[in-house]
Amino acid sequence: MEGRGLRLHLVVLVTTIALQALAISADFFKPFNVSYDHRALIIDGQRRMLISAGMHYPRAAPDMWSGLIAKSKEGGADLIQTYVFWNGHEPIRGQYNFEGRYDLVKFVKLVGSAGLYLHLRIGPYVCAEWNFGGFPVWLRDVPGIEFRTDNTPFKKEMKRFVKKIVDLMRQEMLFSWQGGPIILLQIENEYGNIESSYGQKGKDYVKWAASMAFGLGAGVPWVMCRQTDAPENIIDACNGYYCDGFRPNSYNKPALWTEDWNGWYTSWGERVPHRPVEDNAFAIARFFQRGGSYHNYYMYFGGTNFGRTSGGPFYITSYDYDAPIDEYGLLNQPKWGHLKDLHAAIKLCEPAMIAVNHAPQYIKLGPKQEAHVYHESSVDKQQQSSVSKNENICAAFLANIDEHSSSTVQFLGQVFTLPPWSVSILPDCKNVAFNSAKVGAQTSIKTMGLGFSHYLSSPQLGFLSLEKEDTVVLKDWMTLQEPVGEWGRSNFTASGLLEHLNVTKDTSDYLWCITRFFVSEEDILFLETNGSTPELIVDSMRDVVRIFVNGQLAGSAAGRWVRVEQPVHLVQGQNELAILSETVGLQNYGVFLEKDGAGFRGKIRLTGLKKGEIDLSMSSWAYQVGLKGEQMEIFSKGEKSVVDWKDLHVDAIPSTLTWYKTFFDSPKGDEPVGLDLESMGKGQAWVNGHNIGRYWSKVAPTDGCHSCDYRGAYNQNKCTTNCGKLTQNWYHIPRSWLQPSDNMLVIFEEIGGNPLKISTKLHKTDTICAQVSESHYPPLRMWSDPDVVSGRISINRIAPEMHLSCDDGQIISSITFASYGTPQGSCLRFTKGNCHASGSLSLVSKACQGKNNCSFSVSNEAFGSDPCRHVVKTLAVEAKCISLSNSGGWIRQ
Repeated sequence: MEGRGLRLHLVVLVTTIALQALAISADFFKPFNVSYDHRALIIDGQRRMLISAGMHYPRAAPDMWSGLIAKSKEGGADLIQTYVFWNGHEPIRGQYNFEGRYDLVKFVKLVGSAGLYLHLRIGPYVCAEWNFGGFPVWLRDVPGIEFRTDNTPFKKEMKRFVKKIVDLMRQEMLFSWQGGPIILLQIENEYGNIESSYGQKGKDYVKWAASMAFGLGAGVPWVMCRQTDAPENIIDACNGYYCDGFRPNSYNKPALWTEDWNGWYTSWGERVPHRPVEDNAFAIARFFQRGGSYHNYYMYFGGTNFGRTSGGPFYITSYDYDAPIDEYGLLNQPKWGHLKDLHAAIKLCEPAMIAVNHAPQYIKLGPKQEAHVYHESSVDKQQQSSVSKNENICAAFLANIDEHSSSTVQFLGQVFTLPPWSVSILPDCKNVAFNSAKVGAQTSIKTMGLGFSHYLSSPQLGFLSLEKEDTVVLKDWMTLQEPVGEWGRSNFTASGLLEHLNVTKDTSDYLWCITRFFVSEEDILFLETNGSTPELIVDSMRDVVRIFVNGQLAGSAAGRWVRVEQPVHLVQGQNELAILSETVGLQNYGVFLEKDGAGFRGKIRLTGLKKGEIDLSMSSWAYQVGLKGEQMEIFSKGEKSVVDWKDLHVDAIPSTLTWYKTFFDSPKGDEPVGLDLESMGKGQAWVNGHNIGRYWSKVAPTDGCHSCDYRGAYNQNKCTTNCGKLTQNWYHIPRSWLQPSDNMLVIFEEIGGNPLKISTKLHKTDTICAQVSESHYPPLRMWSDPDVVSGRISINRIAPEMHLSCDDGQIISSITFASYGTPQGSCLRFTKGNCHASGSLSLVSKACQGKNNCSFSVSNEAFGSDPCRHVVKTLAVEAKCISLSNSGGWIRQ
């Protein structure tokens, strides 16, 4: 027994050592602690000024994650921030999903492997324009539950999920003190916006949530955003377009900006919002200028609301958010590049900013001009020992908050010109490294290129035509009609109208509600005699209803709790009324979400008959959840049963409630792929069984779009595009969802569209442009050049540079315009001015053509001479990008 026990002990010891070695090998950092003081987060004993890139793992395919994280890091991010999506991870109570787009552990580990930190916003309420705010719909059915208040059933479920996530992160060794990337957590989300609606129970809930979270022993700080009454052990944080005036509710907490809204979400039938990068950079610089220490972009990558994840109601499938990285994973220029320069300038100021223990020194420079200075004299005596006496620690931010006029100011004996609504950053209190209004980054013009597209190619049959090089491959379109009304044994009958979500549990957007009623011969004679038409009146409905009478579509309506008055054609005898109730994203924001249902409220009445109004509300109704095609999974290659697809004939379109299917080959190359559904009406689309989202060809208003001035406070309606055009017509198909050939595309169309005009094309950068003048600033990397650091070379004697870059896998094929002098116009509209260096085009072409990226000095020396003395010169360049696969293998090193 003794020998057996020893062997068992050795086995346990070896196993323990092996597990420890595995844990150590999984470390992304040497374990470190995270704390905070009134000035900043303290990471491994050092205060930090942090830039965070917001992105949501389910809004991208997993194979995109590494590239998105890498581009965030290249753009200057220190950490990634993401929500945790309860309804994605626990779609059925007690059944968890951490696979595919919901593989949270994989995502966190990828962040750590890139050397970045992570801020995990567990919530579990997230808002995020996400279906039901991230709550699983089954949560509504817990007896006695009230969301987000001092309610025992809710608190029990909330704690169970939050603990599940914290325990999972601990188990996977992902907290900072374990060598993982997680440095911050968040409990609740913008609860302060609605807290007053719950009275004392709301206040008690905040205290409970904080205590519960803190008691889980995660070992890193917790945050509550927009929560002015956050308890002392929780950091309250700011969300908004501007947070420079924000101060936490305790002197002992740092100023954190958890959501900088650098764009906005979009609704079907509305304009597309954009936020100018000059204003975004201004807001961020002001935040750090006035004492901020942590800033997160909401969003740095927005991505896509795949499947039915979009909230709302009526939020579109794209969640691009005008982010620095676009929905497809490509850089959104100049936003990405200009903000990268901002981040670099802030990092140059970091030594001074973390050394100063209190607020920066404020200096009034004019009526709307001011400076904030971080310098050695602000350092506490006890900190002096940690600061090198040979190091002149000083950084300054000069702001001009005038919306209209530039201003010339004096600061520390020097004269500076500040553009309107801008901040200049001086890492040494002497020289400007960056100004928020002076954009030197390139502009990228993207296109859905001619990688491949398809159109009708036969007078009788519908085909998908794939144009790949010189080959055209034709494959059939097929069609299938979705039945109106009851279609399967799963239907049931109940007396009266049932609430939509109580029936569907959000397993489908669609719910059929069917009833029958009798129309007498007298009623028909009465209608004919009076020349009148009966009406079906729905007191209140959301989001979409389609009304069928005797199998024929009578009409449709859309809105949020709106009244519907629909004329209907009736026949003598029994008439069947089938109403298709549809959701288009569940409510994701507001109070009492558990009470916010869908479908119908009030009565459904039939008016205009001789016998008067008929109240159908309490009639016997049959209910059928979902579509027959959904139940059969006809969008999957592994169809559950034989489906009688028919060839699509031209005279068969358009048609309501119709399925379409075809097959296509993937385009060559690695560029992202988009599906153009402009010719369709409303529905959903699947590629190889993956639901790429809802589509809806709704047109934005024709007015409200105009040239946008970055100056002045921003709001989501200030800078919009797409007036008079479809809100969205391109839909992202992740590359990892495609195979080389025989990709299956399935469309469910509700109202009638033409699939023969659908096209699928590549999303890529086609043209890049830039304008940089002599008045721009030296490259930020030169601030760390040994000669500059030592003082042998003055930073202000280094010329500005222009940087041009195509997407990964592309090269600059040609320079279509280049002028050093006084060029006029903007990207795609450049013209030469009165002053022009004759060798501009050849010099830039020699430096850039055939390369993925290049840089060029903006100086007289670079162009051989001064083309016009005593004039500030500008270099303007326009170039074409081409994929390497189409370049014939020609590339210059």
